[in-house]
Amino acid sequence: MVKYIDPAKIERLGLEAWDWVLAHVLVWPTAVQAAIVIVAFLVARLLAPKLVALITRTADHPKFPNWLAPKVRSCASLSFAFVWLALQWFSVFAAIEAEWPSRLIESVVSLLTAWVVIRFASSFVRDAGWSRTLAVFAWSVAALNLVGLLGPTVHTLESMALSMGDIRLSVLGLIKAGIVLMLLLWVAGIMSRLIEHRLDASQTLSPSARVLVSKLIRVLLIVITIIAALESIGIDLTALTVFGGAIGLGIGFGLQKVISNLMSGVILLMDKSVKPGDVIAIDGTFGWINRLSARYVSVITRDGIEHLIPNEDLISQRVENWSYSDSLIRLKLPIGVAYESDVPLAMTLAVDAAKNVKRALDNPAPVCRLMNFSDDAVELELRVWICDPQKGVANVQSEILLNIWNLYHENGVEFPFSQRDLHIKPSVPLRVEMVSKGTSDSDAFDDLSDNPKGDLKDS
Repeated sequence: MVKYIDPAKIERLGLEAWDWVLAHVLVWPTAVQAAIVIVAFLVARLLAPKLVALITRTADHPKFPNWLAPKVRSCASLSFAFVWLALQWFSVFAAIEAEWPSRLIESVVSLLTAWVVIRFASSFVRDAGWSRTLAVFAWSVAALNLVGLLGPTVHTLESMALSMGDIRLSVLGLIKAGIVLMLLLWVAGIMSRLIEHRLDASQTLSPSARVLVSKLIRVLLIVITIIAALESIGIDLTALTVFGGAIGLGIGFGLQKVISNLMSGVILLMDKSVKPGDVIAIDGTFGWINRLSARYVSVITRDGIEHLIPNEDLISQRVENWSYSDSLIRLKLPIGVAYESDVPLAMTLAVDAAKNVKRALDNPAPVCRLMNFSDDAVELELRVWICDPQKGVANVQSEILLNIWNLYHENGVEFPFSQRDLHIKPSVPLRVEMVSKGTSDSDAFDDLSDNPKGDLKDS
């Protein structure tokens, strides 16, 4: 059976909706609030271009940090939203102080705040998951505020709590602590990077000292942020001292390797045994140090592969630092020449080949030594000094050896090659006789088969 829509019911609903509009929308307080929102919008439109120009000039200043300039320019795109939101917040405070209705302005403020938070997160938060989480949180708060459920929701979250002695942890407190912790960590990250750039520009501190100071400052800022987050939810830090021994014991067993690497990193920075830019060799890995981290050392090889070596390995294992006290290193190139060659000439040509290489030093000068007389060759050794091992070693060796190859061929110096003389001594003498043409191959084969020792008798 088909049910038809009752026109009277529709008319009644329309009249009720119109009465609600007349009672709540088309009233003087709502009109004033709408006018305030529109005026704030127009003022923000007028002030935003000037603010954008000011922020852009500040970011383009030569003395402004290069790493911070892109983020400041990202804030310039939000100038309009920031100005409009600031004006709306001022309107809300003025309305509350004057005891005027501000429901519409508060709704606009909620939506603007959510929009600014989302835009800000998309500009500064690189992780897509965190950015999406902030967006959901902002729109959820705005929606609850619009429907008037923000207060009851806050009360419900506050009532959901866990008490442990004098410590009371509520869901709302944990959310507040999380928000405070994220904001403070973000601020601490900006401050630590700013300090690191200041330290990098310092000429009085060594590279190891700069890394050590920057790491200590970062750790200090993180500790301060954690303490501030705990204080924000009303946790008395003195009550946590009871758990200090248990926490220390747990760290000692569970995080033994992590703590060892951290302490090893501090030791490496303090004794200055390795620093960024040093050329090292450890456990078959040869390359230069890219950076020192709290847990590992980044070493980049000539192949472009970045090896993350734990700090503990650089303390417990043997490390070859080619640029620790002096960047001068000596290369030893073995050379072999034939016995028929002019050995003194070969030694002179080897030295000349090294002198024609740009990276080979003149002081100390290259030298060539006669090392041994082997079975196949006269063994020489060319010794060359370089002062820039971070640019590679194999490329210098290849260039020198190529020059030696060309000079030896031009001057008749021969390279040796392995040879062996084989002397065969048969245990049974062989006697060979000529067989006449009249004898067939089969007859000759029969003669051989009749003599197992291989003797050939006259037929």
